[in-house]
Amino acid sequence: MSIVKTGLTRHQQSILKFLEKLDSPISAQNLYVQLRSTNQRIGLATVYRALEVLKLRGLVQSRTATNGESLYATVHQHQHYLTCMQCGQSIAVDSCPIRELETQLCQSLSFKVYYHTLEFFGLCAPCQLEVPQ
Repeated sequence: MSIVKTGLTRHQQSILKFLEKLDSPISAQNLYVQLRSTNQRIGLATVYRALEVLKLRGLVQSRTATNGESLYATVHQHQHYLTCMQCGQSIAVDSCPIRELETQLCQSLSFKVYYHTLEFFGLCAPCQLEVPQ
């Protein structure tokens, strides 16, 4: 399903359409490289500005990778993660244990939530074997 919102620039719509096709979050740098590889004329600063506008419109969400880089995805890709602090691997968690809390907060505080994040940090099984006990 394609999301095209009125009031968005051509670049913002292009970025949103590209993010819709992805199965996992992407960094702004990698998004820029991917867009340029499809012969789209866009600058890196424009990518960052467009992502910020899309976040403020509630269309894009971001999360921070262990290396500090922001990763972006469309909001309808609701996902939570277990992230290894050693290798940086993120493992998707299929369930959402806080959806009910979100609903309660929205109703009781009259707050519109675009998205929420939940991420656990630790060590994946292979990295646990490498760390001395």
